[in-house]
Amino acid sequence: MSTPKIFESEYRFCLILWEHEPVKSSALVELCREQLDWKPTTTYTVIKRLSERGVLKNESSVVTSLVSKDEVQAAEIDEMVEKTFEGSLPAFVAAFTKRQKLSNDEIDAIQKMIDTYRKGADNE
Repeated sequence: MSTPKIFESEYRFCLILWEHEPVKSSALVELCREQLDWKPTTTYTVIKRLSERGVLKNESSVVTSLVSKDEVQAAEIDEMVEKTFEGSLPAFVAAFTKRQKLSNDEIDAIQKMIDTYRKGADNE
């Protein structure tokens, strides 16, 4: 099953949800008023829309996510790499590193991920 598309304002809403879930919808309305300056109707509309798309569930006025932050972020990256770099991860990394200076710690962390991935791929 693919991760449903979440738009920017919905993502900001989800950040609040992920931090506080499970949360009563009334409390979520108050959090969105404080943090996003949303009216209650806006929050309830977003809850309904995301519920219909399978991003969250609202049962007995308690809202919980059905999609994790990691899943949403991974889907966004996949879409961007596919759309912008024709699916080429090396092209994405090359473009990113041209504009973003990486520290030695960041390079080490990336190398560790590559090494871990390579070991896993060798065992298949």
